[in-house]
Amino acid sequence: MTLTQWFIFFLIVQVVHFAGTWKLYEAAGHKRWEAAVPIYNAIVLMKIINRPTWWTILLFVPVVNLIMFPVVWVETLRSFGKNSTQDTLLGIFTLGLYIYYVNYTQPLNHIPDRELRSKSKAGDTLSSLLFAVVVATVVHTYIMQPFTIPTSSLEKSLLIGDFLFVSKFHYGARTPSTTVALPMVHDTIPIINKRSYLFKPQLPSFRFPGFEKIEKNDIVVFNWPVDTVERFFVPGPRVNKPVDKKSNYVKRCVGTPGDSLSIVDGDVVINGKKLILPERSRPQTAYFVTFDGKTPIDFEYLLRSLDVTDGAGFISERRDTLLISAITERGAEALRKVPGVVSVTKNLDKKSNAQSVVFPKGYTNWTIDNYGPIYIPEQGKTVALKRTSLPFYKKIIEEFEGHDLKVNGEEIRIDGKVATSYTFAQNYYWMMGDNRHRSEDSRYWGFVPENHVVGKPVFIWMSLDPNKGGFDKIRWERMFTTVGGEGEPTSYFKFFLIALGLYFVASYFINKRKAAKE
Repeated sequence: MTLTQWFIFFLIVQVVHFAGTWKLYEAAGHKRWEAAVPIYNAIVLMKIINRPTWWTILLFVPVVNLIMFPVVWVETLRSFGKNSTQDTLLGIFTLGLYIYYVNYTQPLNHIPDRELRSKSKAGDTLSSLLFAVVVATVVHTYIMQPFTIPTSSLEKSLLIGDFLFVSKFHYGARTPSTTVALPMVHDTIPIINKRSYLFKPQLPSFRFPGFEKIEKNDIVVFNWPVDTVERFFVPGPRVNKPVDKKSNYVKRCVGTPGDSLSIVDGDVVINGKKLILPERSRPQTAYFVTFDGKTPIDFEYLLRSLDVTDGAGFISERRDTLLISAITERGAEALRKVPGVVSVTKNLDKKSNAQSVVFPKGYTNWTIDNYGPIYIPEQGKTVALKRTSLPFYKKIIEEFEGHDLKVNGEEIRIDGKVATSYTFAQNYYWMMGDNRHRSEDSRYWGFVPENHVVGKPVFIWMSLDPNKGGFDKIRWERMFTTVGGEGEPTSYFKFFLIALGLYFVASYFINKRKAAKE
């Protein structure tokens, strides 16, 4: 919806509100016109129903307001004596229009003191439940969101089965652009597997100021820029999703706005210097391991001892060369010391026939291990536009920044005007997985726009090994560990248990003392 359309819609809502409540305002001791003034009428209504003034803000927060409206409808009815279960249900299922009936046909006796209102179990329960959902939705949308690691792209840094808390406020919380959606779920309603949102209406997204910027080596959760699948991991019809409903991905940021990025034999090079990964990262690549064919080796034990999780297999019937899909450099060094191992070499993709694979598809002879250089767009910076450079920025111009792009021979037109250069409207990032040969990342689909950034993973509260059962399934050493930081991760789970125990002991003695005094 355009700004004009939103303004007209807002005015219609105000007219509907005034027509259905002006008598209620008068019965509560206010002027009729107070029901007609936008925003102010909501502030006055909060006084009428004896609720905090700051609730008015929640009425204008996308998604949250969809839950707040039923709360306000029920509270409005109860403020005028309509507090039976029937009144509550009528208020909800008529989408608040039952208030019209009360406004025009019923005697209006305002009850300002909430304690003096007749109790309605259904109304109390529903209001409390809905407001609890409101609080949870605010936390989920603007403060902290749970997230589960779905793939092995960041193995061994983050593991499949890690349950994370993702901070929304580190990089700045983003307001939802999708206005009608089920709270606290992403693109799909669990169990019934149906879409959880409506495509329209959409609002322009806004990001609150964060207290840090995305830096190189940060692990970032973001909306997958090329997502057109109906549900994550489930093939289906193409769906052009709103930005905030695209599938959530998690990768490591290796390139920030303004960088020149290359990949040389699997190593990321930024502005001519090799990127130094943090101590906690565990980058993995595929390796060929050759054997002498004479020394007996227990391959199953060997791979298990090296914590190989992505599989391995011999490349021929001679069984003298093993291809390990993903292993760390430390693991490769350990392999070189195993008796019977002749050589351990990276399986680097140096061929030039990958034009249909890497970004931009079909225009270079780059590979996933030898790539670039490529410029990462920075907000406000201008690049020259030619037929040869356009494939790198085409999706940015058309989709991410919403311009009409036409190409006729060597002529490029943006919004109908001939263009020889382009200035970027937002920042972009380059995201890659630590599991370099088992990660679908920016090498395949390009840049991540800033408005697709969701947040920063900060804490692992639970970790379950999908290959084990019972108590062995729980990775106790990963519970209550931080995602970032120096050195090996430290579990704070025992400290949590100690604090929880102290809390219960203190509560017991405090309650016992209160009981003795009474």
